[in-house]
Amino acid sequence: MAELTTEQKLEIIVKALDSKRGEDIQAIGIGDLTILADYFIIANGGSTVQTKAMAEEVEFKLSQEGIEPHHTEGYGPNNWIVLDYRDIVVHVFNKETRDQYKLERLWTDGKEVDISKFVTKEA
Repeated sequence: MAELTTEQKLEIIVKALDSKRGEDIQAIGIGDLTILADYFIIANGGSTVQTKAMAEEVEFKLSQEGIEPHHTEGYGPNNWIVLDYRDIVVHVFNKETRDQYKLERLWTDGKEVDISKFVTKEA
């Protein structure tokens, strides 16, 4: 199986989150700011069940490509799930927790990535 590029992984992750009706999906390029990762992907769901389903879908879709997370955090009763794929770190929140932490504001110096071609347009 050929190794996926970071951009291909980004597309799979965004489409997986979108397929589970993830809200306000954002991709932020942070590679120039930190050694943590090249990208953060941030999304939220409307409930704990939806948030868990979104994270599980990301794991499932990347697993189909032979890619497993380096580390996961937050499964269970938590409202913030983190999937660390080394080059991409996925943050899946419930809405209230996302509003509380405002992770996007901490990374305003990052580059916003246009992911519009990966998400379905609502009517």
